[in-house]
Amino acid sequence: MLADVEGDDLTLTSLSGNTPQPLVDYFVLPDGAAKALPELATALADLGQVGRFRNPSLWEALATGILRQVIRAGQSKKLYRELCAAHGQSVPLPDGDTYALFPAPETVLDITDAQFDELGLAFKRMPLRAAATAYLSNGMQWTSLPRPALIDELQSVRRIGPWTAGAAVADFTNDWGLYPYADLAVRTWAHRAAPSHLWYHNERVFGTQWRHLAGEHLSTLTLLTLAWGSRHGDIG
Repeated sequence: MLADVEGDDLTLTSLSGNTPQPLVDYFVLPDGAAKALPELATALADLGQVGRFRNPSLWEALATGILRQVIRAGQSKKLYRELCAAHGQSVPLPDGDTYALFPAPETVLDITDAQFDELGLAFKRMPLRAAATAYLSNGMQWTSLPRPALIDELQSVRRIGPWTAGAAVADFTNDWGLYPYADLAVRTWAHRAAPSHLWYHNERVFGTQWRHLAGEHLSTLTLLTLAWGSRHGDIG
């Protein structure tokens, strides 16, 4: 499915006959945010309504989370694109160009050690293979689990911890209250969007602060803060 956005208009074009329409969720700054976080709310208000497609593939969401582990956002994007170009299925676009999809789990298991090395993915080889093996065995069962249970289940896979599991499930469901909202991305953009606010730098303490200030709007404020960062910098 090809998404084309011009202004406020979104056009979806199916690139194959059996492609289901992706689910999109819309996020708007909640009324209560201005009282709890006035400076941040002013910055986020400039975004207007933000639409985000759910990742339709739990496998891709999980593998993307693995690629994002530990490394800089810009580097993770580069590795993602190069892995797609080297081993993903190429889909023709209406303009005559092609787009490379993320490799299927079966394909990832066929990638050799040397090929991983050539892509600069030697340190991601083991977790990607473990995730692919687990997904092929349990993927259908995983998608039927409640969201908190899914996060727990994903952590049974080797080298998948709370950050990766939470990020993957947030990507898959658009429930950003499940995202590891005390991570560097949220801390960075909250500080930059509202520099006068007294933010805690410690990850654990910031998480408590963020959860308290966001309250019932945890998912929306986390997503909008990441969207603000996407507009003003590189968050991967």
